Amino acid sequence: MAWNLDLLDVSATGLAYICLGGFVVLFSMISLLVREKLYISEVVLGTAFGILMGPLVANIFDPRSWGTDSNVITLEVMRVVLATGLFAIGIELPQSYLAEHAKGLLVLVIPTMAFGWLVVAGIMDALFPHLDFISCLVIAACLTPTDPVICATIVGGKYAVKHVPVNLRRILAAESAANDGLAYPFLSISIYLTIEASRGAAFSKWFVVGWLYQVILGTVIGAVLGLAFSRLMKYTHKKGYIDRESYVAQYLALAIFTIGIVRTLGSDDLLAAFAAGSAISWDGHFNDQVEGEVFASVIDLVLNCACFIYIGAWIPFHTFNSAHLFVSPWQLVVLVITILLLRRIPFVLLLHFWVPEITTWQEALFCGHFGGPEFIHLSMGVGAIFVSTLALTRLPEPQSPPQSQAELLAAVLHPIVSFVVLCSIIIHGLSIPFFSFSRKATRSLSISATLASGNVPEWLVSARRAPTSDNIAKRGSTPLHTGTSPAADIEAGSTATPTHPQLSSHNVNRVSVDGEVCVHLFSWVISESLTFLKADVGTYVQEGPIIGGEASGNVDGKAVRFPSDE
Repeated sequence: MAWNLDLLDVSATGLAYICLGGFVVLFSMISLLVREKLYISEVVLGTAFGILMGPLVANIFDPRSWGTDSNVITLEVMRVVLATGLFAIGIELPQSYLAEHAKGLLVLVIPTMAFGWLVVAGIMDALFPHLDFISCLVIAACLTPTDPVICATIVGGKYAVKHVPVNLRRILAAESAANDGLAYPFLSISIYLTIEASRGAAFSKWFVVGWLYQVILGTVIGAVLGLAFSRLMKYTHKKGYIDRESYVAQYLALAIFTIGIVRTLGSDDLLAAFAAGSAISWDGHFNDQVEGEVFASVIDLVLNCACFIYIGAWIPFHTFNSAHLFVSPWQLVVLVITILLLRRIPFVLLLHFWVPEITTWQEALFCGHFGGPEFIHLSMGVGAIFVSTLALTRLPEPQSPPQSQAELLAAVLHPIVSFVVLCSIIIHGLSIPFFSFSRKATRSLSISATLASGNVPEWLVSARRAPTSDNIAKRGSTPLHTGTSPAADIEAGSTATPTHPQLSSHNVNRVSVDGEVCVHLFSWVISESLTFLKADVGTYVQEGPIIGGEASGNVDGKAVRFPSDE
């Protein structure tokens, strides 16, 4: 009897599971090294892995081949990741943060977004002459919101915790969450101006639908849901009906529940998720219950990895140089550079006087460019892809070549936005490791150059000179050192070096005048670290006899003994 064994079932879904699961497994094994030592997040590595597995290289993982309408899949994937990220930001902000910092947040969000929207539209109008200004406004609306997912990987990372003040980290997180939801009005007015017959009808519909129904109603619904669930969970906790694990599960469940209700009503679901997260933790009860739990971080890691692998495989590289779409690489590169320089920095520097959380112009530069000395801009990522895909659902299906301005807009929207997002991810992900490495390299080269030249470093001149054991044991009227510092002793040619007596066998104290600065400094540091030299500045060991090969003496009235050089 013949057996026809056809057991292999190679499918797109199976390969997708392999790619997603395999990356998370591999990244988790080296996550401490990559995140805390190299300062590289899962955002960059996930995107790079998606590019390698996608149509550009291996062609194993191709989201655009899934189903008949890949835009719907892309839209919902981005929606879930954004909603959970915004909900988490709302929860993790301190209680009543939005009420206490409303002024600074409103100044930093709405005027800055409007300024960036118009600036980007003007840049695009100059670079892409085949697009009219209204079409440029649509694309600029997609690039206006900052990305909360990428922002969270910066402000929550080890490097940011060490170098960025907590007030800036919080205001940047809150801003990135708020302006993602507020991208709806900028997109809706641009779309209405494109598809409506008259501008009067477009502005009327924009005010009623774009602001009142989508933004205001969505925020109110999210806040009401958050407060209601906060009261309900406190009641069930008081009765003993809910455990800590169920509290943590609300991170994902409540976010999805909120966007489901608000999306069904047609309002701003992203802003509703942020409002719900802020409301549910308004009194701090929810935060107290989930403190120390790591499940939310696990969900965040898995969703981020999956999302950016998807983005890396989804990016349409073949459209970056398309003659029939009037898009070329040089236009895209110039667009990215000008966006980084002009989208936020000038206006944030101008408005920072009205933002109490920003105290100096350096902090304003950091918020505007999200980088200060690290030069990380507040990046565009998941939010830009979500808004651009949402815009495509309201535009006509483009033909090849496009037959109208609306079709041309629909055809170039994803290529332009995806190129900016790709550059944003690269710049965001590699800025911290690049500048961290450059600082270390610069410091090492500076020290090497100083030692090679034989000159004494300026900072060494002010270092305090420590006494030696010989001077401790045999101190008379001769001062313990010839200069005021180790550097002065080197310059004066002194042979009395600040070394521990037991180091003399290794010739550490034999310092030449012409440049063994590092050895002299090392011996001084060793001596300085000894307990008997940690007395007040100017206090020296009083003379004492040599007892049994040891030098004895007193420091601040306490008897001490030191081994002799013999």
